[in-house]
Amino acid sequence: MLETIPLSLEAVRDIAKECFDEGWRLVTMSANQVGEDSFDILYHYDKDLTMKHYRLTIPKETVVPSISPVYFAALLVENEIRDQFGVCFSDIVLDFAGALYLEEEVRAMPFCKVSVAQKQC
Repeated sequence: MLETIPLSLEAVRDIAKECFDEGWRLVTMSANQVGEDSFDILYHYDKDLTMKHYRLTIPKETVVPSISPVYFAALLVENEIRDQFGVCFSDIVLDFAGALYLEEEVRAMPFCKVSVAQKQC
């Protein structure tokens, strides 16, 4: 059975540090828009073929603490989540500012349920 552990915004970096110190590997992070006004950010960890999943549910405009100071590779997934969902992360080791995948003229986050009109050429 898959267990998903609830995570508070204040505990994001502490849990990442705890997992790192205990030898857990960050597999990836994933995001999902829940309704019009909130997102789930899931953190997936592995140790000795055992998976552990944490779920952070946040309101739309919340800035999430980056775990890239703990798990450097998280900077790629955090930048991707910003590009695709518009979720902002604070203190990312390398912040692409919404341009990891998206070009400057893109006006909408592709996986958000709320659409924004594209700029007409």
